[in-house]
Parts: sequence; C-alpha cells; structure tokens
Amino acid sequence: MVYTPRSARRGALFAGSVAVLGLLTACGNGQTVHSSAPMTSSGTAAPATAGSAPAAAGTTTTASPATSAPTGAPSTAATRASATSGGGRTAAASTRCHTSELRASVGRNDPGAGQENFPVVLTNISGRTCTVRGFPGAAFVNASGGQLGPNPGRESGSSKTVTLRPGQSAWAGLTFSNPGVSGAKTARPAALLITPPDERDHLKVTWTGGEVPVSGSSSAVFLTVLSPGTAP
Repeated sequence: MVYTPRSARRGALFAGSVAVLGLLTACGNGQTVHSSAPMTSSGTAAPATAGSAPAAAGTTTTASPATSAPTGAPSTAATRASATSGGGRTAAASTRCHTSELRASVGRNDPGAGQENFPVVLTNISGRTCTVRGFPGAAFVNASGGQLGPNPGRESGSSKTVTLRPGQSAWAGLTFSNPGVSGAKTARPAALLITPPDERDHLKVTWTGGEVPVSGSSSAVFLTVLSPGTAP
C-alpha cells in the first residue's frame, strides 16, 4: 500500500473544496445576471367627469382632424405610463370619454368686473357612461385654421372625475379680460377648437363671442377644470 502523508491528503481536500466553491459562485453569478434582465409592458391611458343637461349658445360640432391639437392632449409616453401604473388606472382608461363620444358647445357670456366668461361644454352623445377629468384643451382659430394667440393658461383648481351618463354634460370656464378695458390687441376668431382631456382629436365650435385678446398687455386667456353640468 502506498502511504499518503496526511498533509498531502489535506491539500487534496482543500483543492476539491475550492473547485466546488468556484462552481457554485459561477452559478450564482449566472443567476444574478439572468434575473436583472429588463422586463417590458404596454398599455393604454386613463382620465374623466359627470354632469347634467347639455348646453348652449355655441354651435354644436363634430370631430375634426387633429391638425393643431391644443393643450390638454397628453404625450404618448405619459399616456402609456398612466395606463401601466396600476390596475385602477387601467380600469379608468376604459371609461374615459373619447372625442367621438362627445359634442362641444360654448354657452352664453356671463361678463363681470371687466372679465368675459364663457362656459365650454362637453356633452356625452354616446350610448355608454364615460368620464372626463381635468382641463380641456382649447385654441382660437381663423377661417383658414390658423391659431390666434397662444394656448389658454390653466386656472388653479382641484381636478375631479366627472361621470357622464348618456346626454349629460360637463363644463369648463373660458375667461379673459375685456379687450376694451385691457387694451390688448384683438382678433375675431372663426372657431374654437376644443380637445377633451387626454384625447388628441378635437371638436370645432363656431365662435360667436366677438373679439378676443391675442397679444399685448392682459391678453391671457384661461380655462378652469371641468365640473358637472353646463354652467355655474
């Protein structure tokens, strides 16, 4: 029998343990790399609003091409993000009112303290209950479709979801200083383009409200958040 010194046996056992440990370490690294591989997901967006009877003095409209969609239309990235951020938001997306399901109109002016105040009304003309939330987009345009003045600003206010059953409406206030008082440069729009919240297509309403400020001192136009009904 060949005698193996105890120190040699210990060396062999130590070498074998190192080899096994190295193999386990390599496997662990492989699993770590595999689990960090990126994951992807996709989806569609959300938002909403509730009301009462339709309104009013503006010409009712049909959807028109989204050639110069005003403020209120979200970016594609933001739309996807809100859709994939949770089950609740995805459910909200399925109830959002789309442009094709709405009619737009502009109510009668309710002036006061040098301000012109028009209700911008969205009415649910579909056969289903849907929602709107937040600010609509808006832009004054001339007969050729060119925009007059900047996009309206947004008044401070808390957005709330308004649920619209078929035939119900939501409204947002469109306000600006009387040009005769403010001295702003004015133009007479042919129409007002209105974009429902989180939509890209807009609705076109014939503008009958006279001159609007487009530049110069105190020329800003503002919108409020959507509320139920057709006017205050």
